[in-house]
Amino acid sequence: MKTSDFDYYLPQELIAQSPIEPRDASRLMVLDRKTGTIEHRVFSDLANYLTAGDVLVCNESRVIPARLFGRKVSTGGKVELLLVAKRGEQAWEVLTKGRKVRVGTRIELDRDGREGLVGEVVGQAGEGARLIEFEVPIESFLDELGVVPLPPYIHEPLGEPERYQTIYARVKGSVAAPTAGLHFTPQLMRELEARGVEFAFLTLHIGLDTFRPVRTETVEDHPMHSEYCQLSLEVAEQINRAKAEGGHVIAVGTTSVRALETAARNLEPETWNLKPFTGWTDLFIYPGYQFRAVDALITNFHLPRSTLLMLVAAFTGKELIDKAYREAVQREYRFYSFGDTMLIL
Repeated sequence: MKTSDFDYYLPQELIAQSPIEPRDASRLMVLDRKTGTIEHRVFSDLANYLTAGDVLVCNESRVIPARLFGRKVSTGGKVELLLVAKRGEQAWEVLTKGRKVRVGTRIELDRDGREGLVGEVVGQAGEGARLIEFEVPIESFLDELGVVPLPPYIHEPLGEPERYQTIYARVKGSVAAPTAGLHFTPQLMRELEARGVEFAFLTLHIGLDTFRPVRTETVEDHPMHSEYCQLSLEVAEQINRAKAEGGHVIAVGTTSVRALETAARNLEPETWNLKPFTGWTDLFIYPGYQFRAVDALITNFHLPRSTLLMLVAAFTGKELIDKAYREAVQREYRFYSFGDTMLIL
């Protein structure tokens, strides 16, 4: 399968630079996989497409202040760090911006005039990243040291940092937001629950590889990144009950899909008894994949050649998703993290 098959033209002005207010005022494209029809609504209409007993599965991971600033201990040269993924008790895979950040470089993080925390580059990591060992576990200092990073295609400053968090974000660990969940408001969640729709929460900590385009010529040759996820026994049982009673499992975002389908790999043939899962997943979903856990999907519009677009194409069907993206461009939908969304039934 060619990676180029997942390319498309997007005018730059359709890349949303700021979130819409209120959150649920974003546009909603509704795709019906059975009929191939496309409707155009707003996200606050979501309840019209769900029924009592359905379960919306959301990723409650919270974006950490992963962008840090410091200077080389040896020369004083400025260095910017972006934490990508934790690789040990005190080690992180990090993207660096600065001159000659080589193995052995010691970096002191800015700390408002106080004695800074120091990390040392101890190795190379994939895609130009460095492995940095900090002198202490750095997580407890991030609120003091760091800022929440925005994706590279967003060029305008964000006035309210919480706007890049879902309203239910709770478990710290992501370096990017699970953006399909950004459209929910407390009022909309209460309305859905009043209609008998349930919410279930799992965790998948998002790394920057999520946004990187696939660089291999063929999709199958792409080395899929790993992300840490957790689906609890309580949530597994909640989903099992819903399935047994005829409800639908609606994944809120591609991260929820990966977590659910990772847990579903342990299902016995011809049975449906989802088990809890905790650990790393490198599940790569692209057309041809057979879904076992997810019945419907809420997702934003994704970057060309991305693993996220490939996942959505696998769920929707390549022909229908191509049609949907062409129509989204024609109707000037807003794309990417702060953009509009779609419901795929």
